[in-house]
Amino acid sequence: MGAPSNIAFTFPGQGSQAVGMGKDLAEAFPEARAVFEEVDEALGQKLSDIMWNGPEETLTLTANAQPALMAVSMAAIRVLEARGLNLADKVAYVAGHSLGEYSALCAAGTFSLADTARLLRIRGDAMQSAVPVGQGAMAAIIGLDHGDVDAVCTEARADGVCQIANDNGGGQIVISGSKAAVEKAAALATEKGAKRAIMLPVSAPFHSDLMAPAADAMRHALGKVDKKNPVVPVVANVRAAPVYDADEIVQLLVTQVTGQVRWRETVEWFGQNGITTLYEIGSGKVLTGLARRIDKNISGIAVNTPADIDAALAAILG
Repeated sequence: MGAPSNIAFTFPGQGSQAVGMGKDLAEAFPEARAVFEEVDEALGQKLSDIMWNGPEETLTLTANAQPALMAVSMAAIRVLEARGLNLADKVAYVAGHSLGEYSALCAAGTFSLADTARLLRIRGDAMQSAVPVGQGAMAAIIGLDHGDVDAVCTEARADGVCQIANDNGGGQIVISGSKAAVEKAAALATEKGAKRAIMLPVSAPFHSDLMAPAADAMRHALGKVDKKNPVVPVVANVRAAPVYDADEIVQLLVTQVTGQVRWRETVEWFGQNGITTLYEIGSGKVLTGLARRIDKNISGIAVNTPADIDAALAAILG
């Protein structure tokens, strides 16, 4: 049976973490508990303890937040599957925002759960150590279109690296690079008529050329893990189009470290290709909010509590 063409699953990225996330799933479902235990074991660390008890600043560290968010997403997926959801039968596409792309690939069977946890720990550590603290920066530009933000970045490059990191849609574009260049671009964006330009409280300039050492680390790490073609096509961040081949997926994950997360175009692509419902699997509701702003014809539904899981199963399985 082929997938009905109107459902896609999306997986959240960094910023969606919160202390306590996934705890209700672990308490309600043995399959969810098993995911958290397997991730703890793969990392040789009680990450679940940090997730459920904090402190928040420890959970927010990139090396913890990345595998933690994936674990919550995969806990929800395993519970859905144990209750009769076959991803390949019911879901047309998967996609994830930045680190969420790894969650999507784990859900689609490209990587094992343990390998995905270890890859995200390596990714978090490599992204954190690529640039000395204080040298990089990111800023959110609100209310300017892609072309104008691109022009502002080009102008600011006299002061260092500056590029679009995330095109999140709904008039929100995140830029990344050297601190001086990003600050200059933020000021230029305000002059050009941006509603707001907000420096973000991040620890590193993600998705910029300054992340090249992290891209090298991921090329090396991804080269050593077993991979399979996904059972559901993955709409890749850097391409905003579906990818079916495991080797190509790995190349795009390396590109993604320094490349642009094209989320607005990803959601637009879904809308143009018959998707009417996006289920956001995992912590928070960030992607659900973005989907609404990008395409009014797509309904976004967040799935992160036992009640959400029951509702999703009822809707998808009928």
